[in-house]
Amino acid sequence: MDWDKLRIFHAVADAGSLTHAGDALHLSQSAVSRQIRSLEESLNTTLFHRHARGLILTEQGELLFDATRAMAKRLDTATARIRDSEEEVFGELRVTTTIGFGSLWLAPRLFKLYERYPDLKIDLMLEERVLDLPMREADVAIRMKEPSQADLIRRRLMSVRMRCYASPEYLAANGKPEQVEEIGAHRLICQNPNAAQVAAGAGLVARLLQHDVRSTLTVNNYFGVLQGVISNLGIGVLPDYLIEDFPQLERVLPDVESVEVPVFLAFPEELRHSKRIAAFRDFVQEEVIAHRRRVKERDPDGTDSP
Repeated sequence: MDWDKLRIFHAVADAGSLTHAGDALHLSQSAVSRQIRSLEESLNTTLFHRHARGLILTEQGELLFDATRAMAKRLDTATARIRDSEEEVFGELRVTTTIGFGSLWLAPRLFKLYERYPDLKIDLMLEERVLDLPMREADVAIRMKEPSQADLIRRRLMSVRMRCYASPEYLAANGKPEQVEEIGAHRLICQNPNAAQVAAGAGLVARLLQHDVRSTLTVNNYFGVLQGVISNLGIGVLPDYLIEDFPQLERVLPDVESVEVPVFLAFPEELRHSKRIAAFRDFVQEEVIAHRRRVKERDPDGTDSP
């Protein structure tokens, strides 16, 4: 099968238009059309339904597009590995993690990585959905559980617990609960029970809601929960890694917390020798060690007391 025709087919299927594919490939529309016709003739099948609004793949076209998409991802991997054979760390690094960890812990620290590697281009993808690393939806992931796929290299970074926090202003105005039963007299700020989240956080929230909580504010990510807490709206269920960057928060009910949530960094086996991956991995591990040390110095007994 002609590789050049497959390349053109992939561009057309991806763009859904001969014109747009031609622009991307620097070919005329007629040249693209001829190549697609030739490919269809060689396969003795129709790959596209043609209509006024563009092109739609046929069933046979979908099968071929799945194959060319997999090929493209493998070529991207090969290209990245070739580039990583150079001594310098540069180029795009696609990092995926949760909205809370990415926005509240990782992103504020990335300036240090850019200081070391100014030519690095980081695409930070924050979402609760677990992206498929072997299929190159991302290059490296930080996940709140150990990855189950066998073809991934993983490193345990840290452990997180969900705890209760409030602002000094809120506690001054509403009092500080001493027993978990008293949480019912306060507004609880937490992730929406239907939102994607770690089971440990959902379990802690469920325990708290058993105490007839009079008012709640639910958000679909921890960034929103934090905004509610620092805006003096109530007592929030938040991950303990926040306490370093938001030392004004006071821990409430120090005996109430979730089970440990392991945090793992993972990347595909085939990127084992990637210099971009190594640079990011080493940076994150250094930041985790420094974070642990600063938290320990601030709070030797682990109670997060102000």
